[in-house]
Amino acid sequence: MSSEVILDTPASPSRNPCEGSEPSQGLPSGGLARSAGIIALGNISSRILGMIRMTLIAGLFGATGLVSAYQIAATVPTMTYELLVGGILSSALVPIFSEYTAARNRKEFASLIGTVLGLASLILIVLVLFIELFAAQIARILGGGFSPELLSTATRLIRIAGIALLFLGLSGIVTAISYSMKRFTLPAFAAAAFNFGIILSALFLSKSLGVYSLAAGIVAGSLIQLMIQLPALRGLDISFRFDLSHPGLRRIVYLYLPVLAGLLVTQFQVAVDRNLASRTGEQSIAWMMNATTLIQFPHGLVAVAISLAVLPSLSRFSALGDMDGYKRTLSLGLRMVIVLIVPATVALFILARPAISVIFEHGKFTSFDTGWTALALRCYLFGLIFAAIDWPLNYASYARQDTLTPAVVGVFSILIYLLAAFALLPVYGMIGLVLADSFKQFSHAATMLLLTYRRLGGLDDQRMILTVFKTTIVSAAMGAAILIATHYLPTIEGLNPFLTDLFSLGLAGAIGGIVYVVLGVALGQDEVLTLWGAARRKLLTSTTARP
Repeated sequence: MSSEVILDTPASPSRNPCEGSEPSQGLPSGGLARSAGIIALGNISSRILGMIRMTLIAGLFGATGLVSAYQIAATVPTMTYELLVGGILSSALVPIFSEYTAARNRKEFASLIGTVLGLASLILIVLVLFIELFAAQIARILGGGFSPELLSTATRLIRIAGIALLFLGLSGIVTAISYSMKRFTLPAFAAAAFNFGIILSALFLSKSLGVYSLAAGIVAGSLIQLMIQLPALRGLDISFRFDLSHPGLRRIVYLYLPVLAGLLVTQFQVAVDRNLASRTGEQSIAWMMNATTLIQFPHGLVAVAISLAVLPSLSRFSALGDMDGYKRTLSLGLRMVIVLIVPATVALFILARPAISVIFEHGKFTSFDTGWTALALRCYLFGLIFAAIDWPLNYASYARQDTLTPAVVGVFSILIYLLAAFALLPVYGMIGLVLADSFKQFSHAATMLLLTYRRLGGLDDQRMILTVFKTTIVSAAMGAAILIATHYLPTIEGLNPFLTDLFSLGLAGAIGGIVYVVLGVALGQDEVLTLWGAARRKLLTSTTARP
């Protein structure tokens, strides 16, 4: 497979916008690195703006019951989006859309897109109306432990934030269309636009609207997210239609039904988690969400970027029956994830408290909040490596148009979560819920890995074992270097606590990163060499391109 990525250039009448760039050849590691790099760059922008968003919220409102009520409200459109669009995007939309682009039939592709968009718009509007009518009941389900006043606030926040579902849903479908055509740039930066909308709303409306400015920001951000992606549909003659007999739509629904069943169980777990957390104190949800924000940074940069980059290729290899190419691509994706997520997890575990202090401890966010958020973060980190490995495994199953297996495994992992949550909650409170989530991530990833290994007859075992072995050694050495650095770094007199933490965090992280890369290259770690080579080529290209 060619490494070409179709970027955002004007469509030419002589070029079919449905064309795939490489239907039959193997995916080179450089191509994966470049495709994942585009997505990762968008994720970096999104995560940085996400950090700014959370820092701003912490400074304006602290880690209070109001923030927990806002997080409950933000959960409603995102949960519904995951049920309707998020789950179907990778499991059905991208694989089926990719088949249509590979067939190079622009008319049929546009017809399928119009059908999906028309039906989705109708369903999304109905769901938005449902949220508006039953906001109070939804607030009680998700925040049953809140006081009556806080429940009333959550209800109003849900009614505002629920409008965003329409824009989020349509944006997700446009993202699937773009990925199927190998157009990664605009969707990669869509989430950054979403965070930007919330930041602007908080900055300019918080004094007049208070915490409701955050819900308004969700609506603004979701609209911006949709609008910036629309140029990716250039060259396609799309009109909304309601052709329920369209063969492509029937296949999408067929693939999605098992995913829907699994997602219903997953969202049930989210609802239980929020409800139980609301009963451990008004601040618990705010602490958990701040910790989750930090977890999502490496997860988005590594697991999500790599998985989205390999999904179209895996789908094409599966459709062509090229299982050797399929296995090579999946093995490469898994090894890339391991090489990047393990050191990130180690570094974040060691630097949890200074990282939280630098990012969140401003304004109304206190050192007490920092301590509890750091504890939650470290407990979430036990599941991060497994959650990251799980993504390419799930996507590999979706690429084979097997949506049943991840759904069944998901139900099993939710049962593990519920057993762990109810066992640990009476003893550990909020932390028990966090640990239960890590148990869930482990059980899902381990089960998917076992099933995938058995079905494919291996995953380039020797290289995989070698990658895990070398990554473990190098990550341990990196962790030791960070620990030594944090204990022996010189202090700069006259700096305030924030700048001191920022200096220590940045220097310790830089030392750890240098140690990891140098040792990885010295040990001949193929994946580190590939990433290092891609980075050098990009740097050289940028340098030579300068006037």
